[in-house]
Formats: sequence, C-alpha cells, structure tokens
Amino acid sequence: MSPTSTDHLKNNLGDAGSALKQAAHDAGDALKGAASVASEELRLGRANVKADLADGATAGLSALENLSEAGREQVDELMDKGRDLVDSAADLIRERPLASFGVAFAAGWLIAKLARN
Repeated sequence: MSPTSTDHLKNNLGDAGSALKQAAHDAGDALKGAASVASEELRLGRANVKADLADGATAGLSALENLSEAGREQVDELMDKGRDLVDSAADLIRERPLASFGVAFAAGWLIAKLARN
C-alpha cells in the first residue's frame, strides 16, 4: 500500500512539530545565552561605573587638597604684602614725621567732620 495524502499530511505535521519544538529549544538557548551575556555585560558595566566613580572621588579629593594649599599660598602672599605696606608706611613716617603727623591730623579731622554730618 502506498502512502496516502493523509499519511503525507501526518508526516509533514510531525516534521513541522519537530521543527517547531527544535526552534523553541533553540530560542530558549539563545535567550539563556543572551541573558548570560547581558548579565556579564551588566557586571562589567557596574564595575566600570564603580571604578569611574572612585577615580572621580580621588580627583575631587586631590582638587580639594590643592585648593587648600592654594588658599594658604594666597593668604601668605597677602600677609607679605600687608607687612610690606606697613614697613613702607613706617619708613615714610620715620623719614617725614612732621608731614605724617599733618596728614594723620587732617584725615582725622575730615573723618570727624563727615561723622558729625
């Protein structure tokens, strides 16, 4: 007896079912593989983000240390300029005591006059 159309249909449906079953299995494997790769990429990305944040924090702390040192340098420079100004004024007073007294007296009088008004 030769195979009938129904037999061919059953065979074809069986082949189609097997192919669909294999496709579902392959899709599951692909999803598992993709999830594994994505998980590994996520771990790697998380590690990179942590490293970048740590580098940023280290750079920020270094900047704060440099800022502190720069502030000290500026204060020292201002103190030196202030000392130079006081020394210069002291030298001027020693060289011209009468003129210095007159300027101080006039400045005091002017300030008092302005304060009264």
